[in-house]
Amino acid sequence: MAEDAGLVLCGAPLGNPADASERLRQVLAEADVVAAEDTRRLLRLAKDLGVTVGGRIVSYFEGNEERRTPDLVEAMREGQRVALVTDGGMPSVSDPGYRLVAAALAAGLPVTCAPGPSAVTTALALSGLPCDRFCFEGFLPRKGGERRARLAALATEERTLVLFESTHRIAETLTDLVAAFGPDRPAALCRELTKTYEEVRRATLAELAELTELRGELTLVIAGAAPTPRPTDAQLTAEIEAHVAAGMSRRDAATTVAQTHALPKRDIYTLATRR
Repeated sequence: MAEDAGLVLCGAPLGNPADASERLRQVLAEADVVAAEDTRRLLRLAKDLGVTVGGRIVSYFEGNEERRTPDLVEAMREGQRVALVTDGGMPSVSDPGYRLVAAALAAGLPVTCAPGPSAVTTALALSGLPCDRFCFEGFLPRKGGERRARLAALATEERTLVLFESTHRIAETLTDLVAAFGPDRPAALCRELTKTYEEVRRATLAELAELTELRGELTLVIAGAAPTPRPTDAQLTAEIEAHVAAGMSRRDAATTVAQTHALPKRDIYTLATRR
């Protein structure tokens, strides 16, 4: 196997070609195969960067990645270097790539990365919301019932939340967010990041839900839920005694109360047996 064989995940500009790294230019020029989410966008990017793609160009997108992955793995087995480029940002992050990474690793092939722009961290930094702890949910389910169920599960998440959404569903998603998270939750709606018409709207969810004509690529950053205060020992003890009075054993009552408040069972059992 050639020394430089394997897979290179390429971080592509979100919109502004000036954000491209020198390493991206080098990988595109030297790779044996360039797998692109959209081959036309790849050629346009290469032209903007003044790069001639020297290798074979193939498409690799959601509709064909299952079929094309074995061919790309075989090319790597034969000693070729495969570069994977999506329309913007990092492959695998709500874009094609995970399947190919997993297949390459399973085959014992090297995988590396030419780091680049990320809509997730760009939006997070621009949001004005806490960035020390966050979680990324990608695209929410398309069906309304499934989306609302997911948001209900996320309503108490204390970390800043980052979502992607399409222009066709953003209005419904914001309405569902208001219902699940409350109208006053701070958020930032980032549109067309790094592009000519970049815009960041920082407001409450209710205020964002009133916006119209939201077009382009959208990233939504939402403040985490306020921490739930721990009940006092007196409150916890009262709950334990209420369960015991209803016929529950003291140990089971302590377990139930601990699970209700996500507290250590040992601490609650100590309260339950305190005299």
